[in-house]
Amino acid sequence: MIKLKIGGVPEHFNLPWHLAIENNEFKKVGIDLVWKDFPGGTGAMCKALRNKEIDISILLTEGIIKDIINGNESKIVQTYINSPLLWGIHVGANSNFQTVDDLEGAKPAISRNGSGSQLLAIVNAKKNGWNHEELDFEIVGNLDGGINALTNGTADYFMWEHFMTKPLVDNGTFRRVGDCPSPWPCFMIAVRNDVLENNLDEVKKVLKVINNKVKPFSTQAKKERYISTFSQRYQLEEEDVANWLSITEWNQGKRISKTLVKNIQNKLYDLNVIDKMTDVENLIKKVYL
Repeated sequence: MIKLKIGGVPEHFNLPWHLAIENNEFKKVGIDLVWKDFPGGTGAMCKALRNKEIDISILLTEGIIKDIINGNESKIVQTYINSPLLWGIHVGANSNFQTVDDLEGAKPAISRNGSGSQLLAIVNAKKNGWNHEELDFEIVGNLDGGINALTNGTADYFMWEHFMTKPLVDNGTFRRVGDCPSPWPCFMIAVRNDVLENNLDEVKKVLKVINNKVKPFSTQAKKERYISTFSQRYQLEEEDVANWLSITEWNQGKRISKTLVKNIQNKLYDLNVIDKMTDVENLIKKVYL
């Protein structure tokens, strides 16, 4: 049995992976898949891929494309979530900021350089016609760091996934002043190049298992069976889980599209999230299951 190490954020999107691991579904096909949580998000996972601390990762589209262009020796093998990520734009409970427009020139908290929280802060600035080059970021590490930064006033706003931060809005830690959906499918599965070269068959087995595991999420009726599980695992209200599931689409195994990735890269370049482009073949590996 071969061991593969996989990383992802400790959030609701990744429940299917945990359910499959707990049910020994990877071990049944000869894979000891070891999960590692990355509260620091995409920037931390990109670093872990570079350092060979993990073999596979489920991470934000914009982050992995940017990092591969900047030298990360990995490839995107499949879209994991087809739908956009809904980023909440949050301020501290006692902040004087009331609207998104008020945040022009304000200081965003980000988990780390290259993280989704940084890249979407740039996207949001461009979307609102602000000078994104003047953004002054406060690096906070993770969601807990964002809470501290907004509470202590070392940063003015923090962008994080809408539903994971909903409990913090409900309990008065944050106020949400707006949302910013990512203009592309939100999560991709990426694998280190050396793993693809040496263990492609095992990677295929991993993808087959997870694609089968997300099939129950293909219709709203089937999704609803899992509402209580998501709610209990991630301390979310069932109503919020239902709302999130209604706007979320899992990929279920469709091969990565060169056209899709080319269009995303063009958008990232137009938004100044990346400052150069590369051939799409350098970003993706089509895996035929």
